[in-house]
Amino acid sequence: MRIADVSLGTLRIVMLVRGRSTIAGVLAFFESIVWLLAAGQVLTNLDNPLQFIAYAAGYAAGTMSGSTVERWLALGNAMVRIIAPIDSPSVADALRERGYYVTVLNASGRDGDVRISFSVVPRKRLPETIRLVHEINDQAFVTFEETTMATMKAAAAPAVRVRK
Repeated sequence: MRIADVSLGTLRIVMLVRGRSTIAGVLAFFESIVWLLAAGQVLTNLDNPLQFIAYAAGYAAGTMSGSTVERWLALGNAMVRIIAPIDSPSVADALRERGYYVTVLNASGRDGDVRISFSVVPRKRLPETIRLVHEINDQAFVTFEETTMATMKAAAAPAVRVRK
């Protein structure tokens, strides 16, 4: 039961971070029911040390399985940064052909001029995007990070009235 409740908790936190509070609320409901059942089993058998070990092992396994499920779902988007020497093949056109928006900047790196390409891609398509980049330009240095979409509601600052 701990595996299920901790997995649900991991997914609940991911949904909260991604702004999906309704799904997070539903997951929290089921997480708490499963936790109550699991804790009840342990608390009614305090004389059985095996219950404690199983409870702790379930917590650990739930943490691992929850993060595995989250990676499998791969919800959301990732910002991909591609840094490559200016005279190496550009990946921007290939990414654009696949429907991605790409912003390219020229910059100066430690070893000379570089081209930095930025693109936001669905996390599910991240492995194929990275493979494509390396097929086109094996000199490219690729990094990525998960993104959170800024909404007007979240980005709006409170109105401040300035007095003269």
